[in-house]
Amino acid sequence: MAAMKIIVLFIACLAVLCGCAMQQDVIALYDRMAVLEQRNVELEKDEARLKSLMQECIKKQEEKEHYHRTRSADIYVMLDGLREEMRILNGKLEETGYLLKRRIVALEDVGAKRKDILGKVEERSALNYDCIVNIQQYLDLESSGSDSKTKAVGKTEKGLSEDEIYASAKQAFDHGDLEAAREEFQRIIKQYPKSRHADNAQFWIGEIYYRGKWYEKAILEYQKVIEKYPKGNKVPASLLKQGLAFLNLGEKANARLILNELVVKHPKSNEAKIAKRKLKGLK
Repeated sequence: MAAMKIIVLFIACLAVLCGCAMQQDVIALYDRMAVLEQRNVELEKDEARLKSLMQECIKKQEEKEHYHRTRSADIYVMLDGLREEMRILNGKLEETGYLLKRRIVALEDVGAKRKDILGKVEERSALNYDCIVNIQQYLDLESSGSDSKTKAVGKTEKGLSEDEIYASAKQAFDHGDLEAAREEFQRIIKQYPKSRHADNAQFWIGEIYYRGKWYEKAILEYQKVIEKYPKGNKVPASLLKQGLAFLNLGEKANARLILNELVVKHPKSNEAKIAKRKLKGLK
């Protein structure tokens, strides 16, 4: 009996010991599971962060690609626009070149006609001059003309400056002493050919002949302004007065030619406005 009790007690102790061992294993297992769950949670968080970062990167990449696609489309549109503008500009350049060639041909034609007209005017002016000389000789006015010329010259002093001579000539012109004015204007051109008054002096010489109704001579004097002083401020006025002189001579075709030349070459001048009004009356 005693042996039996010992065996039972041993078995009971062994069972208790086995139970304690199993309980410790279970606790250790729970601890490991808790650790694994914690790591799993952390991994899930890391995975979520990675997914978020990847989505953000993908979004940025898509935005960049969209921007580049949009930019490329804009560039293509801009290039198409530039090509169209270039095409239009090329067309305008071709049109302008064509019109410019026509204008050059027209101006060359006008220049040729002008030379022909001026040649005829010069011939007529020479004939008129010969007639005047013959009349003066017939009426014995040549000597009195030379006396008046001597008096006019005697009135001017040799030591006058170009400004003083011009002022004296303009004063004589304004007072109607046209012969004295013409001589003084010619004196400026002869003594001071590069004077700032030279182009004006030449223009007023043309005006003197215009006032005297010697229109052929006036046309030739105005032509000197145009040829000798092409950059002067009296060129538009000279062209206008040439046109008016031709009108006074009854030569409407020549007047129209000169006035059209004025409008083409000096479109913004006041003389061009007057020329346009005159041209309307000639139609």
